[in-house]
Amino acid sequence: MSDVYDLHIDTDVTVQLCDCSREDAQAVFDVLDGVYELEDMTAPSPQTATGPSPTVWTATFDTAAGRREEVRPTHLDSPVGATLSGGYHAVDEVAKVLAAGFDIQSLQSVSGDQETEARLLLASR
Repeated sequence: MSDVYDLHIDTDVTVQLCDCSREDAQAVFDVLDGVYELEDMTAPSPQTATGPSPTVWTATFDTAAGRREEVRPTHLDSPVGATLSGGYHAVDEVAKVLAAGFDIQSLQSVSGDQETEARLLLASR
């Protein structure tokens, strides 16, 4: 493995948002994009299903790069479930940025050998 690949393992954080509207997902991603560099984003495609189906919005941010804009409280129409996955330090940094922009109503974490996963419930401040 190259040093660059190893570096990105420690600095990339994948953010998955669920149970929210497109507008609320974009509000959360805009906050993170103002601080970190957006590396990849996957938006769900329109579905023709007749019943309810879950929607998950996914983006990956590089916590070593970005603009580092000041984070201000951001409005959400309803609470948003967020799952952060990546290296310990990087996930902790992203959680701090989200805490500056939103009220964190719930925090759970699952730790692995080299990565961690944090589950947050974000709401407007």
